[in-house]
Amino acid sequence: MTTILVATVKGGSGKTTISTNLAAALASSGESVLLADLDRQRSSTEWLGRRPADAAPIQGAEWMKELGRPPADVAFTIIDAPAALKTKQIEDVVAMADHIIVPVVPSIIDEAATLRFLAKLDDIGSVSKGRKAVGLVGNRMRAGTRSSDRLAEFMTKTGHRPIARIRDAQAYLDVVEAGLGIFDRPGSRYATLKEDWWPLLEFARYG
Repeated sequence: MTTILVATVKGGSGKTTISTNLAAALASSGESVLLADLDRQRSSTEWLGRRPADAAPIQGAEWMKELGRPPADVAFTIIDAPAALKTKQIEDVVAMADHIIVPVVPSIIDEAATLRFLAKLDDIGSVSKGRKAVGLVGNRMRAGTRSSDRLAEFMTKTGHRPIARIRDAQAYLDVVEAGLGIFDRPGSRYATLKEDWWPLLEFARYG
């Protein structure tokens, strides 16, 4: 089993968008997936509640009060972490994870918050010694804008690997309302968006 933590200390960076679409992508490829919601806002849990019965199945778990244990038959566990993680909580969820995805949106405020979070990760021995893979995902990026260009440059200078750039698109709002991810949808509208996710899926599987 592989456990993937999606986390950062800044709200509004798209942790749930990454978590739900990653879970849907893995499930649609035939993998057994658990989506564990640690956030009291319950966004991932509510998304699962809207998921159609004919969509690829995803198990859900609510770990707001305490961390649980994934079932033995699950191939991938995706942990959707809240923004307000304290140092001990970060250590606990990192201990569970094989790979860590850190989303960041184009904003100097988000960049500063990301640096603080990465510093906390680097203080954890398993991360600093390379036993836990950490990957940065630029989220809601718009090609040709100064803010997105700056974010791309920022990610290369953090000391951690930039793994994907997810473009800003209305389609993500459309699928979340339906309890779906873009990999649940056919058609050319979604094919281009899926291209952004192949590096992230590779990281999720192999780190």
